[in-house]
Amino acid sequence: MSREILFFVKIKRNKMSRGFKIFITILLVLLFFFLFRVKEERIFNFSYQLQKRIEERINEFIVREAKKQISAPPALLSYKDSLEGNLTPTGVILWTNVEREKNGLPLLRENFYLDASAKAKLKDMFENQYFAHYSTSGVGVGELAQRYGYEFIAVGENLALGNFKDDQDLVQEWMASPPHRRNILNSRYQDIGVAVGRGIFEGKPTWIAVQHFGLPLSACPQPEEGLKEKIEANQEKLRKLQILIENLQEELKSIRPKWSTAYKQKVAEYNNLVEKYNTLLEETKILVNEYNNQVKIFNNCVAGE
Repeated sequence: MSREILFFVKIKRNKMSRGFKIFITILLVLLFFFLFRVKEERIFNFSYQLQKRIEERINEFIVREAKKQISAPPALLSYKDSLEGNLTPTGVILWTNVEREKNGLPLLRENFYLDASAKAKLKDMFENQYFAHYSTSGVGVGELAQRYGYEFIAVGENLALGNFKDDQDLVQEWMASPPHRRNILNSRYQDIGVAVGRGIFEGKPTWIAVQHFGLPLSACPQPEEGLKEKIEANQEKLRKLQILIENLQEELKSIRPKWSTAYKQKVAEYNNLVEKYNTLLEETKILVNEYNNQVKIFNNCVAGE
């Protein structure tokens, strides 16, 4: 083989070697870029998942207000005409508790606020000449009890109109009426307020009696208000952290080159925020679960379970 041919082959091999090196270099660059992009996408996807988690988690605690129970049977109209009869609040409460004791139920406690609401009801019926559970302006026993300071889980109202012989006679009339009897013997009620009065109704002198029964709100363990406030404060912190994380996401997308020191610092800052976010999210989740359990206990108590 001539020297010229050998020289040509040597040059050819050198050229192939340089081409191969260039190929390998390009391949490595592409591989690095691909791996970096995968890592970058994982960071961004992780943040997206966090966004979904915050929407799910912080909305877990939905405080459902327990439905208050109100019992108001048809008003009792008596045609008795004992002109010498007399009624007293103390006597009505006494004979009401006699009936409860006969049936193995705890005695009702006279309640100042329910006394006030019963007196207001009595006065309004005489003044506006109606005999019904709802006033001419649509106010019922529930709203009336709350208006006079009685926060309740359940309330009931018995009404009676007529010239009854005495307190025992009145209570016996209520006991003879199944819906009124159910109010008197309702095992959930703890408090009672009574008002009685004689006045002119539809042109005739007559007695009107009002019984207000109640189960106070304090009878059921209520969820901790401080716990709810803590959850709400954490919610706000999570929202602020989420905004910071999303802002950093946008910054990371715009920084070039991706292997620069500035980019690495932003990634470290991003990861630190994500860690803080996750820690606070888990703490809030525990608080939410605890609060939800308290709400469940309260609602079960209200429902009488």
